[in-house]
Amino acid sequence: MTKAASRPAMPWLIILAGSLIAVMTFGPRSAMGFFQLPMLADRGWDRSTFGLAMAFQNLFWGLSQPFFGALADKYGTGRVLASSGVLYAAGLVMMANATAPIWLHIGGGVLVGTAIGAGSFSVILSAFARNVTPEQRSMAFGIGTAAGSAGMFLFAPLSQGFISTYGWSDSLVILAVMMLVIPLLAFPLRGNAQSGTQSGNQYQQTVLDALKEALTHRSYLLLTTGFFVCGFQVAFITAHFPAYLGDIGIEPRYAVIAMALIGFFNIIGSLAAGYIGQRYSKAYFLALIYIGRSIIVTLFLLLPQTPLSVVIFAAVMGLLWLSTVPPTNGLVAVMFGTRHLGLLGGLVFLSHQIGSFLGVWLGGFLYDRLGSYDQVWWLGVALGLFAAIVHWPIREAAVARPAPSPA
Repeated sequence: MTKAASRPAMPWLIILAGSLIAVMTFGPRSAMGFFQLPMLADRGWDRSTFGLAMAFQNLFWGLSQPFFGALADKYGTGRVLASSGVLYAAGLVMMANATAPIWLHIGGGVLVGTAIGAGSFSVILSAFARNVTPEQRSMAFGIGTAAGSAGMFLFAPLSQGFISTYGWSDSLVILAVMMLVIPLLAFPLRGNAQSGTQSGNQYQQTVLDALKEALTHRSYLLLTTGFFVCGFQVAFITAHFPAYLGDIGIEPRYAVIAMALIGFFNIIGSLAAGYIGQRYSKAYFLALIYIGRSIIVTLFLLLPQTPLSVVIFAAVMGLLWLSTVPPTNGLVAVMFGTRHLGLLGGLVFLSHQIGSFLGVWLGGFLYDRLGSYDQVWWLGVALGLFAAIVHWPIREAAVARPAPSPA
């Protein structure tokens, strides 16, 4: 039998279904920035009110991820993903009908954030990992991450078109109806951590043992710390970049173009990250990504800000946007295997979402008090350099474990 004939095929139905869910999960939340100004103009609220809602969204996304990851590991990924679609629809409808900030915070913040946690990368990619070989894993992670990027690329112009045609409130209801397709897409991803083609290779341990092992592992703690920075940077841009461009006198249509370009080039960056992470050091690659982000933001702030510079910034930032996800999840899988990948990957994403909470909230808070986003931009630059330093000493190796006792 030839080498090509013996190589297992990718489980394309699982990859396709999970990727479509990633499109639906990450599309609307990436377009939230387009709803900020029309909603605030209609309701008479300030930017910190909207910023706090988006901060809650990112926080509850992070807080719920380890919980949903553990549920998916035990009871099945399909069930968890189905609940994501229902929660997402409920949150968007509540956000659309919010007449007081509390309902915006609960609907657009708590419910949508929890829904994203149930349908996020840690849940989807753990299902991929159980059904692909270790040699296929990084590329599968890249495909799933690229799908989330495609959601951003598709939903940026789609959401803006809905808002222009139907208004911001009805547009949120339309998006809510679209989210109800997620439970149907979740069916091929049924199965828990004990199923899948790779289940026989798993190291068996309890949840508590897995947590103890991970939380005392230096490289895992460094990885978790560094991923905080990724959340801070991308969430701030997602929530506040359209408003920032308006503040510096750039036509509104360039906000749509910029967010769509970030999504499009993010597809390329995520696929490239999957390819690179399979062949080179994931930790060094992550450090270079964070250095690259700091450089491009610095150049964008210091050079003349024009429509052309916005387009260039969006394209380059898109290449670096979610390219952190495949190597980050890949490192967790290398360190600990796939048995508790939903849980342990979810904890890393919790750190990411704490950073997201601070990036979104701090953007609105400082803008309302200082009239500028500049301080948050420069803080993101400094944090990017910090993340590069943190990732450099990470060891890409399986955790040392005792040999199994003979039967």
